[in-house]
Amino acid sequence: MTVEIVFALVTGTLLAAAVFAVALIPALLLGASAPTRKAMLMGGALVGAAAGIWRLVSVLLRFDAHRRQGH
Repeated sequence: MTVEIVFALVTGTLLAAAVFAVALIPALLLGASAPTRKAMLMGGALVGAAAGIWRLVSVLLRFDAHRRQGH
């Protein structure tokens, strides 16, 4: 079970970082005003955190379902 937990944490973290980067790059490249840039970064952080948590939970639930089936 430890490997599954680490896998879920790593992939969740990578997904969260990728989603945040998608918000970070336009915020830096567009030269937006400070309040707009801050809003974009906060939105990216919130969506990234939600995506990371979703990935973590979905991976752990999938592994649990496979474990219960005896795989």
